[in-house]
Amino acid sequence: MKSQRLRAIVLAEWRGMPETPFVRDSAKPVAETVGKVMAQFGLKDRLREDEVLRAWKEIVGDFVANHSAPQQLKAGILTVRVLQPTVHYELDRVWKREILDKLKRRFGASTVKEIRFRIG
Repeated sequence: MKSQRLRAIVLAEWRGMPETPFVRDSAKPVAETVGKVMAQFGLKDRLREDEVLRAWKEIVGDFVANHSAPQQLKAGILTVRVLQPTVHYELDRVWKREILDKLKRRFGASTVKEIRFRIG
């Protein structure tokens, strides 16, 4: 640290210009600040809901995402609108457990406890 300071002084003398202090970057990610503010206003669950809804396509894949859309996350229950009865059956009977496991791993077991598929 002393050597850096000494180097800065020598360079400033050599250039004939006053030494300018090094400004440290104190920027923080916006998500960190927004999360704190939302928690203070009691909106942390709403932020979590938005994260889950935005991650739907990444978690279920393109085909399922093109035939379904998450609607809301309330009290740990994710409600998903499905376009066709056959897709509803497939998601509810075959893929529900796997999708729920992926959601729990990503967002925690207390965030998404159940998935309900609705035709519409």
